[in-house]
Formats: sequence, structure tokens, C-alpha cells
Amino acid sequence: MPLHAITEVYGEPGLRDRFALELQELPAADRERLEEALALASELHADDRRVREPYLNHLLRVAIRIIRYYGIRDVDVLTAALLHDAVEDHPAELAGLSADLGHTVLTEAAIAELARRFGPRVAELVRSVTNPEYDPARDKHEQYRTHVADSLDRDPWARVIKVSDFTDNGVGVIHTTYDKAHSSAIKYRPLVPKLRELIGRPDTPLSIAAKDHILDQLDLAEERFAAILDG
Repeated sequence: MPLHAITEVYGEPGLRDRFALELQELPAADRERLEEALALASELHADDRRVREPYLNHLLRVAIRIIRYYGIRDVDVLTAALLHDAVEDHPAELAGLSADLGHTVLTEAAIAELARRFGPRVAELVRSVTNPEYDPARDKHEQYRTHVADSLDRDPWARVIKVSDFTDNGVGVIHTTYDKAHSSAIKYRPLVPKLRELIGRPDTPLSIAAKDHILDQLDLAEERFAAILDG
């Protein structure tokens, strides 16, 4: 059953059950680590929502997609997938610091906490997919796309997390309100060509089958963006 269909029918409990099923294929130590990451994500995002659903649903779908459709069993990548929005959305809570501290201080402290709990590779993967503080005088979407292109150029494994995140937002754009779908289409549509190019690179650590699946999903996302913006 597609992940958004599981969400619609069974909600967060269904996604949690699907995630637990996927983890059965992993060694016990990896399962324990991912359960710890999921518990932290659940705590940090407990009050967050994505229009119609708990925010945790998004994080679960991103991680499940990487396991099931991309064939990745790398525990660091899966841990970072579950926590990919933790530093961006909840740096103060993650670091245990006052929210009054500056953006850079909180970001670095939150990344250091991830490194302490899950290792430096997880922390750096999350850093690669964490949006920086934007210049209010420049277009926010343009800065987002520049950041994504630059960070994914440097970090092939971060491409795996970002493209699953993008697929959830892009292909899943029909599973939200019209206003949210329209704003998402404007933000994400120009990024599709860059993601296609990145996924096609030889150093992107995915199988040919996984790359073909992702390219099909990018095509579908572009069709949906076009229907929203051009139709």
C-alpha cells in the first residue's frame, strides 16, 4: 500500500506499524538505535502539524521510503532521515538551551547534541539537509534552492534523504489543502531538474532500480506541480 494511502487509512499508528515491520530486517542494535531516534523525533515534533496530520507522519514516510523503495539499510542514513528536521525546527529543545540565543549558536549546539547521541556522521547528514538562516532581503525560495544544490553537491548520502523528503512533499502535494499545494508547487517545481541531475550522478549511492524509481517519482511530482500552477 502506498505510504500516503497508509496515512489516509490508518494514520500515524499505521505508519509506526509499517516502520516497525521494516525494522525487522535490521540487526537488533540498529533497531534499538532507530527506535531511540524515533522517540526523540516524536518528542521534538509532538505539537507540530502539517496542515491535516501530525508532523511525525512525514518523518516516518521519509524513513520508510528510504528503506523500502530505495533499498537502503544504512542505520546512520535512516537515523538522519527521522531527525532531518530536528535542528531546523527545534534547535533549542534539542540542545537544551534558551530559544533567545542566536540562530548559529542554537544550530551548532543542536548538531553537537546529535553527534553526541548518534555520532558525527548522523549530525553532518542532518546539517546537510538543514536550511540556513535566510537573508530577508533576498527571495526565500531562491535561497532554499541554492542551499539544496550546494549542500547536495558536497554530500552524496544527503541526496538520499533530501530526495525522499522532496518526494513526500512533491508527489504528496495532492494530499493537502489547495493553498498549501500551490505554495509548495511554487517552492519545489524549479528544484526538479537539479534533483534529476544529482540522482543521475555515478557517486549517488543508490542502485539503478532505486534511481529509476526516484526519477519516475520526480516526473510525477512535476506533473502535479504543472497541474496546480498551469492548469
